[in-house]
Amino acid sequence: MAKTSAEYQAVARKDMTYRQWIWKEMKRNWFAYVMIAPYMLIFSMFTIVPVALSMVISFTDFNMLQMPNIVWFENYINLFFADDIFLIACKNTLIFSAVVGPASYLMAFLIAWFINELGPRIRSVVTLIFYAPSISGQVYLIWATLFDADAYGWVNATLLEIGFIDEPIAWFQDADYVMPLCIVVALWTSLGTTFLAFIAGLQGIDRAQYEAGAVDGVKNRWQELWYITLPNMKPQLMFGAIMAITNAFGFGGVVTALAGFPSVDYAAHTIMHHLDDYGGQRYEIGYSSAIAVILFLIMIGANGLVRKMLSKVGT
Repeated sequence: MAKTSAEYQAVARKDMTYRQWIWKEMKRNWFAYVMIAPYMLIFSMFTIVPVALSMVISFTDFNMLQMPNIVWFENYINLFFADDIFLIACKNTLIFSAVVGPASYLMAFLIAWFINELGPRIRSVVTLIFYAPSISGQVYLIWATLFDADAYGWVNATLLEIGFIDEPIAWFQDADYVMPLCIVVALWTSLGTTFLAFIAGLQGIDRAQYEAGAVDGVKNRWQELWYITLPNMKPQLMFGAIMAITNAFGFGGVVTALAGFPSVDYAAHTIMHHLDDYGGQRYEIGYSSAIAVILFLIMIGANGLVRKMLSKVGT
């Protein structure tokens, strides 16, 4: 029986070390490395190098005016034991990400699943309707008008008219309402790239698989979803999870647009706000780099958890 290419490679590897085999494969596929070189160069310059520099600078007191001095773990100790605002920011960020991340992810998939069942023409229209809030620059203006602090705000005017309240509520200047309202707005604008990726993934599934599933004993839509749809969409599900995590932990722009910076009593102050405060306004680059490293590690941990959960899909 003739040997396969993989079997020939296995035999060849027995006669050389692992490094020699790797070098041989790199020389054999040199053109592929040339093709990906521009991307790897840009990715390294604008992603890997900045992350590595942030980690190094986080152990210094760099302020952009003087030469940095190494302070080792002093920035991290101050963050957790001397910076009460950072602890508030961590709490708010975790609350927001725990609500918005899973909710927006699930909402994007369910809506995409619903739209996928529509006809081609109406599907395009409905997709645009759901996607529009994520790309519209007027979303924050609409919500700010709805919840304006005076009696002319639509919500206040309606509540006053029906006698539910006696005086206008300053929604985005009240610590009790800022976080819930920002969460609602974030969910409203969350159907972005993730939503389109899910639709693309659903459209790419071969319909013959559903027919084969029916023959093999798949009895209802939920079984189709678990055993056929989700396993075929693992790349899109992973991409959507990464986007959901990134958006959930980086939602500072929503709060700043609606409640200002900082928000009242730091009720919606996040790690991103704290990072911007020390890095963009106080220019305490060493301290802000420590904040960025902590946020990076939290996001890496969340990404690993989601990856582990998605690996069980369809099993």
